[in-house]
Amino acid sequence: MANAQKSEKIPLKLRLKAWWNGYDVNDMKARLNKGDADDVSANSDTSSESPEAPEAVPAPKAAMEEAKDRLSGNLAVLPWDETRMEVSQLVWGQGYCGPGGPEHIKAMSKLLAMTPEMSAAVIGAGLGGPCRVMAEEFGVWITGYEESPELAKKGMSLSTMAGLGKKAEISAYDPNSKEPFSRRFDRAFAKEALYTVKEKSNLLAKMYEKLKDDALFLISDYTLSGPEVLEDEGVQKWLKQEINRPYPVTAEMMTALLEKAGFMIRVNEDISDLYIELIAKSWANADKIAATLATDNGENCPEIGVLMKEASFWSLRAKLLREKKIHVWRFLAYKPADN
Repeated sequence: MANAQKSEKIPLKLRLKAWWNGYDVNDMKARLNKGDADDVSANSDTSSESPEAPEAVPAPKAAMEEAKDRLSGNLAVLPWDETRMEVSQLVWGQGYCGPGGPEHIKAMSKLLAMTPEMSAAVIGAGLGGPCRVMAEEFGVWITGYEESPELAKKGMSLSTMAGLGKKAEISAYDPNSKEPFSRRFDRAFAKEALYTVKEKSNLLAKMYEKLKDDALFLISDYTLSGPEVLEDEGVQKWLKQEINRPYPVTAEMMTALLEKAGFMIRVNEDISDLYIELIAKSWANADKIAATLATDNGENCPEIGVLMKEASFWSLRAKLLREKKIHVWRFLAYKPADN
Protein backbone atom coordinates (compact mmCIF):
# COMPACT_ATOMS: atom_id res chain seq x y z
CA MET A 1 0.00 0.00 0.00
CA ALA A 2 2.86 2.35 0.88
CA ASN A 3 4.49 1.79 -2.50
CA ALA A 4 1.20 2.39 -4.29
CA GLN A 5 0.73 5.66 -2.48
CA LYS A 6 4.29 6.73 -3.21
CA SER A 7 3.91 5.99 -6.92
CA GLU A 8 1.09 8.50 -7.15
CA LYS A 9 2.92 11.30 -5.33
CA ILE A 10 4.43 13.36 -8.15
CA PRO A 11 4.79 17.02 -7.09
CA LEU A 12 2.32 19.17 -8.98
CA LYS A 13 5.08 21.48 -10.22
CA LEU A 14 6.94 18.53 -11.78
CA ARG A 15 3.78 17.09 -13.29
CA LEU A 16 3.05 20.38 -15.03
CA LYS A 17 6.65 20.58 -16.24
CA ALA A 18 6.40 17.04 -17.59
CA TRP A 19 3.21 17.81 -19.47
CA TRP A 20 4.69 20.99 -20.94
CA ASN A 21 7.79 19.21 -22.25
CA GLY A 22 6.11 15.99 -23.34
CA TYR A 23 7.75 13.80 -20.69
CA ASP A 24 6.25 10.47 -19.70
CA VAL A 25 4.68 11.01 -16.26
CA ASN A 26 4.65 7.24 -15.64
CA ASP A 27 8.39 7.13 -16.25
CA MET A 28 8.85 9.88 -13.67
CA LYS A 29 6.83 7.81 -11.18
CA ALA A 30 9.00 4.76 -11.84
CA ARG A 31 12.21 6.69 -11.28
CA LEU A 32 10.87 8.21 -8.06
CA ASN A 33 9.99 4.73 -6.80
CA LYS A 34 13.58 3.66 -7.50
CA GLY A 35 14.90 6.61 -5.54
CA ASP A 36 15.99 8.63 -8.59
CA ALA A 37 14.38 11.83 -7.35
CA ASP A 38 17.48 13.88 -8.14
CA ASP A 39 17.39 12.72 -11.75
CA VAL A 40 13.72 13.61 -12.05
CA SER A 41 14.26 17.04 -10.52
CA ALA A 42 17.22 17.74 -12.78
CA ASN A 43 15.16 16.98 -15.85
CA SER A 44 12.23 19.01 -14.58
CA ASP A 45 13.83 22.01 -12.85
CA THR A 46 11.68 25.13 -13.13
CA SER A 47 13.63 27.44 -10.86
CA SER A 48 15.43 29.40 -13.55
CA GLU A 49 13.44 29.09 -16.74
CA SER A 50 9.95 29.32 -18.11
CA PRO A 51 8.12 26.17 -19.28
CA GLU A 52 8.88 27.08 -22.90
CA ALA A 53 12.65 27.06 -22.69
CA PRO A 54 13.62 23.35 -23.09
CA GLU A 55 13.06 21.70 -26.45
CA ALA A 56 9.99 19.54 -26.21
CA VAL A 57 10.57 15.77 -26.24
CA PRO A 58 7.74 13.79 -27.84
CA ALA A 59 6.12 11.41 -25.40
CA PRO A 60 5.81 7.72 -26.35
CA LYS A 61 2.44 6.67 -27.73
CA ALA A 62 1.66 4.68 -24.59
CA ALA A 63 2.18 7.73 -22.40
CA MET A 64 0.06 9.86 -24.71
CA GLU A 65 -2.75 7.30 -24.60
CA GLU A 66 -2.50 7.04 -20.80
CA ALA A 67 -2.70 10.80 -20.52
CA LYS A 68 -5.66 10.88 -22.91
CA ASP A 69 -7.56 8.35 -20.80
CA ARG A 70 -6.69 10.05 -17.52
CA LEU A 71 -7.85 13.46 -18.70
CA SER A 72 -10.96 12.34 -20.62
CA GLY A 73 -9.72 12.64 -24.19
CA ASN A 74 -7.88 15.27 -26.17
CA LEU A 75 -8.55 18.99 -26.14
CA ALA A 76 -11.10 18.74 -28.94
CA VAL A 77 -13.65 17.15 -26.60
CA LEU A 78 -13.08 19.73 -23.87
CA PRO A 79 -15.92 22.26 -24.15
CA TRP A 80 -15.67 25.97 -23.62
CA ASP A 81 -17.41 25.71 -20.26
CA GLU A 82 -16.98 28.00 -17.24
CA THR A 83 -14.03 25.95 -15.94
CA ARG A 84 -12.02 26.19 -19.14
CA MET A 85 -12.80 29.87 -19.59
CA GLU A 86 -11.69 30.54 -16.01
CA VAL A 87 -8.42 28.64 -16.43
CA SER A 88 -7.68 30.26 -19.80
CA GLN A 89 -8.01 33.71 -18.29
CA LEU A 90 -5.67 32.75 -15.44
CA VAL A 91 -3.03 31.93 -18.07
CA TRP A 92 -3.64 34.60 -20.71
CA GLY A 93 -5.26 37.40 -18.74
CA GLN A 94 -8.82 38.57 -18.13
CA GLY A 95 -10.85 38.49 -21.32
CA TYR A 96 -8.32 36.39 -23.27
CA CYS A 97 -8.17 32.72 -24.28
CA GLY A 98 -4.95 32.87 -26.32
CA PRO A 99 -1.74 34.88 -26.84
CA GLY A 100 -1.85 38.67 -26.87
CA GLY A 101 -2.82 40.81 -23.92
CA PRO A 102 -3.85 44.49 -23.91
CA GLU A 103 -0.43 45.92 -24.82
CA HIS A 104 -0.04 43.54 -27.75
CA ILE A 105 -3.52 44.39 -29.05
CA LYS A 106 -2.83 48.13 -28.76
CA ALA A 107 0.44 47.77 -30.69
CA MET A 108 -1.13 45.60 -33.41
CA SER A 109 -4.19 47.83 -33.75
CA LYS A 110 -2.15 50.96 -34.44
CA LEU A 111 -1.73 49.65 -37.99
CA LEU A 112 -5.46 50.21 -38.49
CA ALA A 113 -5.25 53.97 -37.83
CA MET A 114 -8.66 54.03 -36.13
CA THR A 115 -10.63 57.05 -34.90
CA PRO A 116 -13.72 57.31 -32.64
CA GLU A 117 -15.96 57.94 -35.65
CA MET A 118 -15.16 54.53 -37.12
CA SER A 119 -16.69 51.09 -36.73
CA ALA A 120 -14.68 47.88 -36.83
CA ALA A 121 -15.32 44.15 -37.06
CA VAL A 122 -13.26 41.73 -34.97
CA ILE A 123 -13.31 38.16 -36.27
CA GLY A 124 -12.29 35.64 -33.63
CA ALA A 125 -13.46 37.81 -30.75
CA GLY A 126 -13.02 35.06 -28.15
CA LEU A 127 -13.82 36.36 -24.67
CA GLY A 128 -13.81 39.90 -26.00
CA GLY A 129 -10.56 41.19 -24.51
CA PRO A 130 -9.24 42.57 -27.83
CA CYS A 131 -12.63 44.13 -28.64
CA ARG A 132 -12.78 46.00 -25.35
CA VAL A 133 -9.18 47.19 -25.59
CA MET A 134 -9.77 48.57 -29.09
CA ALA A 135 -13.00 50.28 -28.01
CA GLU A 136 -11.38 51.87 -24.96
CA GLU A 137 -8.04 52.77 -26.52
CA PHE A 138 -9.25 54.14 -29.86
CA GLY A 139 -12.91 54.96 -29.17
CA VAL A 140 -13.97 52.84 -32.14
CA TRP A 141 -17.32 51.00 -32.24
CA ILE A 142 -16.65 47.27 -32.26
CA THR A 143 -18.73 44.33 -33.47
CA GLY A 144 -17.08 41.07 -32.46
CA TYR A 145 -17.75 37.79 -34.28
CA GLU A 146 -16.96 34.48 -32.57
CA GLU A 147 -17.48 30.90 -33.80
CA SER A 148 -17.97 29.46 -30.30
CA PRO A 149 -21.43 30.32 -28.90
CA GLU A 150 -20.11 29.77 -25.37
CA LEU A 151 -17.20 32.19 -25.81
CA ALA A 152 -19.45 34.74 -27.51
CA LYS A 153 -22.01 34.62 -24.70
CA LYS A 154 -19.34 34.99 -22.01
CA GLY A 155 -17.54 37.69 -23.98
CA MET A 156 -20.73 39.71 -24.32
CA SER A 157 -21.36 39.31 -20.60
CA LEU A 158 -17.88 40.65 -19.84
CA SER A 159 -18.44 43.60 -22.18
CA THR A 160 -21.71 44.41 -20.43
CA MET A 161 -20.05 44.17 -17.02
CA ALA A 162 -17.36 46.57 -18.22
CA GLY A 163 -20.00 49.07 -19.39
CA LEU A 164 -19.14 48.36 -23.03
CA GLY A 165 -22.21 46.38 -24.05
CA LYS A 166 -22.91 48.72 -26.97
CA LYS A 167 -19.35 49.79 -27.72
CA ALA A 168 -17.86 46.26 -27.83
CA GLU A 169 -20.72 43.97 -28.84
CA ILE A 170 -19.90 40.29 -29.33
CA SER A 171 -22.06 37.64 -30.97
CA ALA A 172 -21.74 34.11 -32.30
CA TYR A 173 -21.52 33.68 -36.06
CA ASP A 174 -21.10 31.02 -38.71
CA PRO A 175 -18.19 31.90 -41.03
CA ASN A 176 -19.62 29.62 -43.71
CA SER A 177 -23.07 31.20 -43.75
CA LYS A 178 -24.40 33.15 -46.70
CA GLU A 179 -24.24 36.48 -44.86
CA PRO A 180 -21.79 36.20 -41.95
CA PHE A 181 -21.55 39.97 -41.37
CA SER A 182 -24.52 42.15 -40.51
CA ARG A 183 -23.32 45.65 -41.41
CA ARG A 184 -20.61 47.74 -43.08
CA PHE A 185 -17.33 48.65 -41.40
CA ASP A 186 -14.43 51.08 -41.70
CA ARG A 187 -11.91 48.57 -40.34
CA ALA A 188 -11.60 44.84 -39.62
CA PHE A 189 -9.30 42.64 -37.56
CA ALA A 190 -9.15 38.82 -37.78
CA LYS A 191 -7.20 37.40 -34.85
CA GLU A 192 -6.13 33.79 -35.48
CA ALA A 193 -9.59 33.06 -36.84
CA LEU A 194 -9.26 32.30 -40.55
CA TYR A 195 -7.28 29.06 -40.33
CA THR A 196 -10.42 27.25 -39.10
CA VAL A 197 -12.53 28.53 -42.00
CA LYS A 198 -12.91 26.04 -44.85
CA GLU A 199 -14.28 28.43 -47.47
CA LYS A 200 -11.79 31.26 -47.00
CA SER A 201 -12.48 32.76 -50.41
CA ASN A 202 -16.16 33.17 -49.55
CA LEU A 203 -15.49 34.76 -46.16
CA LEU A 204 -12.88 37.16 -47.53
CA ALA A 205 -15.21 38.16 -50.37
CA LYS A 206 -18.00 38.85 -47.86
CA MET A 207 -15.64 40.91 -45.70
CA TYR A 208 -14.53 42.87 -48.77
CA GLU A 209 -18.17 43.63 -49.59
CA LYS A 210 -18.89 44.88 -46.07
CA LEU A 211 -15.82 47.10 -45.81
CA LYS A 212 -16.11 50.70 -46.94
CA ASP A 213 -13.77 52.21 -49.53
CA ASP A 214 -10.24 52.90 -48.23
CA ALA A 215 -10.80 50.40 -45.42
CA LEU A 216 -8.01 48.43 -43.74
CA PHE A 217 -8.17 44.75 -42.78
CA LEU A 218 -5.60 43.45 -40.26
CA ILE A 219 -5.06 39.70 -40.06
CA SER A 220 -2.91 37.54 -37.80
CA ASP A 221 -3.26 33.85 -38.51
CA TYR A 222 -1.60 30.45 -38.31
CA THR A 223 -0.07 29.34 -41.60
CA LEU A 224 1.84 26.32 -42.87
CA SER A 225 5.47 26.46 -43.98
CA GLY A 226 4.42 24.33 -46.94
CA PRO A 227 1.76 21.78 -47.96
CA GLU A 228 4.18 18.94 -47.20
CA VAL A 229 4.11 19.60 -43.43
CA LEU A 230 0.54 18.30 -43.34
CA GLU A 231 2.21 14.87 -43.36
CA ASP A 232 4.18 15.70 -40.21
CA GLU A 233 3.07 13.74 -37.13
CA GLY A 234 3.23 16.80 -34.86
CA VAL A 235 1.22 18.93 -37.27
CA GLN A 236 -1.40 16.20 -37.62
CA LYS A 237 -1.68 15.96 -33.84
CA TRP A 238 -2.12 19.74 -33.58
CA LEU A 239 -4.88 19.73 -36.20
CA LYS A 240 -6.74 16.95 -34.38
CA GLN A 241 -6.57 18.82 -31.07
CA GLU A 242 -8.27 21.98 -32.32
CA ILE A 243 -11.84 22.67 -31.19
CA ASN A 244 -12.87 23.69 -34.72
CA ARG A 245 -11.42 21.68 -37.58
CA PRO A 246 -8.54 23.69 -39.08
CA TYR A 247 -7.96 24.32 -42.76
CA PRO A 248 -4.57 26.08 -42.66
CA VAL A 249 -2.84 27.33 -45.79
CA THR A 250 0.57 28.82 -46.54
CA ALA A 251 1.22 32.55 -46.30
CA GLU A 252 1.56 32.63 -50.08
CA MET A 253 -1.85 31.05 -50.50
CA MET A 254 -3.41 33.50 -48.05
CA THR A 255 -1.88 36.40 -49.97
CA ALA A 256 -3.38 35.07 -53.19
CA LEU A 257 -6.80 34.68 -51.55
CA LEU A 258 -6.75 38.26 -50.26
CA GLU A 259 -5.73 39.62 -53.65
CA LYS A 260 -8.38 37.52 -55.37
CA ALA A 261 -11.00 39.13 -53.11
CA GLY A 262 -9.81 42.55 -54.29
CA PHE A 263 -7.49 43.61 -51.47
CA MET A 264 -4.08 45.23 -51.87
CA ILE A 265 -1.45 43.91 -49.44
CA ARG A 266 0.43 46.55 -47.44
CA VAL A 267 2.02 44.36 -44.74
CA ASN A 268 3.05 40.75 -45.20
CA GLU A 269 5.33 39.44 -42.44
CA ASP A 270 6.16 36.47 -40.25
CA ILE A 271 5.57 37.28 -36.55
CA SER A 272 6.14 33.75 -35.23
CA ASP A 273 9.01 34.76 -32.93
CA LEU A 274 6.76 37.33 -31.26
CA TYR A 275 4.09 34.70 -30.64
CA ILE A 276 6.61 32.23 -29.24
CA GLU A 277 7.58 34.93 -26.73
CA LEU A 278 3.93 35.68 -25.91
CA ILE A 279 3.22 32.00 -25.27
CA ALA A 280 6.32 31.56 -23.10
CA LYS A 281 5.59 34.69 -21.08
CA SER A 282 2.01 33.68 -20.33
CA TRP A 283 2.94 30.13 -19.35
CA ALA A 284 5.95 31.14 -17.23
CA ASN A 285 3.73 31.35 -14.14
CA ALA A 286 1.78 28.17 -14.83
CA ASP A 287 3.28 26.39 -11.82
CA LYS A 288 2.10 29.21 -9.55
CA ILE A 289 -1.36 29.09 -11.11
CA ALA A 290 -1.46 25.33 -10.53
CA ALA A 291 -0.32 25.73 -6.92
CA THR A 292 -3.03 28.32 -6.26
CA LEU A 293 -5.71 26.11 -7.82
CA ALA A 294 -4.50 23.13 -5.79
CA THR A 295 -4.53 25.16 -2.57
CA ASP A 296 -8.04 26.44 -3.22
CA ASN A 297 -9.63 23.32 -4.71
CA GLY A 298 -7.27 20.36 -4.21
CA GLU A 299 -4.79 18.75 -6.64
CA ASN A 300 -7.48 16.59 -8.23
CA CYS A 301 -9.82 19.48 -9.04
CA PRO A 302 -11.17 19.87 -12.61
CA GLU A 303 -9.27 23.14 -13.02
CA ILE A 304 -5.92 21.34 -12.65
CA GLY A 305 -6.94 18.81 -15.30
CA VAL A 306 -7.91 21.59 -17.71
CA LEU A 307 -4.65 23.44 -17.02
CA MET A 308 -2.64 20.30 -17.80
CA LYS A 309 -4.49 19.79 -21.07
CA GLU A 310 -4.01 23.42 -22.08
CA ALA A 311 -0.30 23.10 -21.27
CA SER A 312 -0.01 20.03 -23.48
CA PHE A 313 -1.83 21.76 -26.34
CA TRP A 314 0.17 25.00 -26.21
CA SER A 315 3.51 23.24 -25.74
CA LEU A 316 2.88 21.38 -29.00
CA ARG A 317 1.90 24.55 -30.82
CA ALA A 318 4.98 26.39 -29.49
CA LYS A 319 7.19 23.47 -30.55
CA LEU A 320 5.82 23.54 -34.11
CA LEU A 321 6.38 27.30 -34.25
CA ARG A 322 9.99 26.91 -33.06
CA GLU A 323 10.56 24.18 -35.64
CA LYS A 324 9.09 26.51 -38.30
CA LYS A 325 6.59 23.92 -39.43
CA ILE A 326 3.81 26.40 -38.75
CA HIS A 327 3.96 30.17 -38.49
CA VAL A 328 1.95 33.12 -37.28
CA TRP A 329 1.66 35.58 -40.16
CA ARG A 330 0.50 39.17 -40.17
CA PHE A 331 -1.21 40.81 -43.13
CA LEU A 332 -2.52 44.33 -43.54
CA ALA A 333 -4.90 44.46 -46.48
CA TYR A 334 -6.33 47.60 -48.06
CA LYS A 335 -9.60 48.02 -49.94
CA PRO A 336 -9.01 50.70 -52.60
CA ALA A 337 -11.74 53.16 -53.46
CA ASP A 338 -13.55 52.59 -56.72
CA ASN A 339 -12.28 54.82 -59.50
